[in-house]
Amino acid sequence: MRKLLFLLKKEFRQIRRNPFMARAIIMVPLLQMLILVPAITFEIKRVDLAVTDNDHTPASRELIARLTGSSFFSVSDTPRSYAEAEELLLAGDAEIVLIIPEGFSAGFRGVTRPQLQVLADAVNATNAQLAWSYLSSVVRDYNRDIILSGGNAPSSVPGITASPRFWYNPTLNYKYYMLPGVLVILITAIGLLMAGLNLVREKEIGTIEQINVTPVMKWQLIASKVIPFFIIGLLDLALGLIVGWIAFDIPFEGSLFLFFGCAAIFLIAVLGLALFFSTMASTQQQFLFVAFFFVMIFVLMSGIFTPSESMPQWAQQFNHVNPVAHLMKINRMVMLKGSGFGDIAASIAALSLLAISFIALAITAYRKRA
Repeated sequence: MRKLLFLLKKEFRQIRRNPFMARAIIMVPLLQMLILVPAITFEIKRVDLAVTDNDHTPASRELIARLTGSSFFSVSDTPRSYAEAEELLLAGDAEIVLIIPEGFSAGFRGVTRPQLQVLADAVNATNAQLAWSYLSSVVRDYNRDIILSGGNAPSSVPGITASPRFWYNPTLNYKYYMLPGVLVILITAIGLLMAGLNLVREKEIGTIEQINVTPVMKWQLIASKVIPFFIIGLLDLALGLIVGWIAFDIPFEGSLFLFFGCAAIFLIAVLGLALFFSTMASTQQQFLFVAFFFVMIFVLMSGIFTPSESMPQWAQQFNHVNPVAHLMKINRMVMLKGSGFGDIAASIAALSLLAISFIALAITAYRKRA
């Protein structure tokens, strides 16, 4: 135990003497929380809409007025032809184009069937689908009002109304969904990148060779590398949580003890993986390349942006060995739903198994040479 304490003292002293490390420990969580949480969102608050009105009737002007009055749409242009509308989409000056054909209003008098044409920029498929959904809802309400004003709806048949009740996020605030995920990215960066770079840096400057010739066991060396960044990761998680609470008024419905306990298991898994990567790398550049590759895969497949249930079956199977996916699910359930241990027991068990496996892998892979 004395050997481990001496090694830990050395590690903390080394971290304290590295000015970049000290700044990163404080600045990384602050910047990630203040920049990523409000910036990363799938919410569409403004859609640039172009309208080509070939009908020029009160009915078409009423429809345009409703779209203009919507909080989602901003009528950016009024192209006079189909070709001009296509040019706007091509140049990126409009995200969606509504073309009102000639004779549109005649359809409401039974002469023809009223039709509209919509052109959407679907480079970003999610934005296109949401913009189309917003536009469809406005057109649907407009169509309903036209029918009711014409007396075509039977008054004896009551209308069906639905009153939604949104649980766990009643205001539909996207920040509430993103912040638990950003917290996972935060401690992933601390655990995977900083811990791994610390060991590789010792390889580069030669101090690891001095440790290797001492009577220190492999598990003691690995523990001395894990414990400091384990503590730093939990402190940064607490700092990120405080920033989220102060800056974004993020709710926390569950148990803090359960929340930090799961984060501790996750950190052990990530630190074990980082040390395993560092045993295979001779330089910091090599380590960064390998770590960046795995971090990108882990984060993008974790469900931070899209539900993992919507992914292909093989991707869902991969997430069983993705520690980021497990903690992403745990954080959201504990913070927003107030889930207890029984609700997330399967994720905790999977995370614990990964932590044991990755730490054992790191200890096995490290070669202590005298």
